[in-house]
Amino acid sequence: MGDVAMSVPVIRVLVSQHPDLKITIATRGFFAPFFRGIKNVEVYEVDLKTKYKGFFGLYKLYKELKTLGFDVVADIHNVLRTIILKFFFAGKKVVQIDKGRAEKKALISGQKFEQLKTTHQRYADVFAKLGFPVDLASSVFPDKVELKSELNTFISNSSLPIIGIAPFAAFEGKMYPLDQMKLVIKALSKNHNIILFGGGKTEVEQLNLVESEFDNTKSVAGKLTLNEELDIISNLDVMLSMDSGNAHIAAMLGIKVVTIWGVTHPFAGFTPFNQPKDYALLADRKQYPEIPTSIYGNKQPEGYENAARSVSAESVVSKIKTIISNSEAV
Repeated sequence: MGDVAMSVPVIRVLVSQHPDLKITIATRGFFAPFFRGIKNVEVYEVDLKTKYKGFFGLYKLYKELKTLGFDVVADIHNVLRTIILKFFFAGKKVVQIDKGRAEKKALISGQKFEQLKTTHQRYADVFAKLGFPVDLASSVFPDKVELKSELNTFISNSSLPIIGIAPFAAFEGKMYPLDQMKLVIKALSKNHNIILFGGGKTEVEQLNLVESEFDNTKSVAGKLTLNEELDIISNLDVMLSMDSGNAHIAAMLGIKVVTIWGVTHPFAGFTPFNQPKDYALLADRKQYPEIPTSIYGNKQPEGYENAARSVSAESVVSKIKTIISNSEAV
């Protein structure tokens, strides 16, 4: 999900700078709302579990895509499935993303510790090689969505700023401890609306319990469609997230995003789009010098279980309050 969300601001800039382009995005149907409202962009829904499963399923997908008459093909995923599709598209100009795997391996092995090219720039490089350069400094974002009455029920006090909080991640090593997150929510919920985001049965249950503990706090987990969640996110003043998909979803909508990093690190190139460096709150590398222990957070050495805990709740609260205060002053 995060990879798809990261592509959205790049594609939005691409079509704004090359308005004669017509783009078809082949992706899972669930992600189609990410691309809503982008001119000249259509989503071709791909069900990899049934209709397009396996080698012959991918060949069927290729045959269908071929009828759409593409001039060029951009592979911004570079996994086995897209490599197979690239083979089928022999004869067409196909450019595949360079994920920088060797550089990332050097980063997590400790051979070097420096900022790598961002994933957004890697996407832009693909389009540039196809003949469509993209200037990511010219950011383009959609307008805030006017909320329907039923969505307004998730905002406790319309006079207060709205903070989204997505406390979960795919891997435990990337998560901020829930007890510390509750300290953050307790401090912020006094003078801000808090909207909690998550998915899956366990997360829904946990977020419902958190909702019941604090004033001005509502959970949307398991209660809304993706389109509705996007509508609410577009109205946030700030999103607080882990190094996870929710950070990229908020960023693609032009929302300010504060991220907490445990065993991963922004140097790998997965910082949310268009966010200042100081919006990323990092675990203490003096205590945990092997960070980043992996690119995606799926490897957590013994003793690194509390890496994210080294980011104090007070620093998180202070950063968010400062961002909101500065926005109100503009």
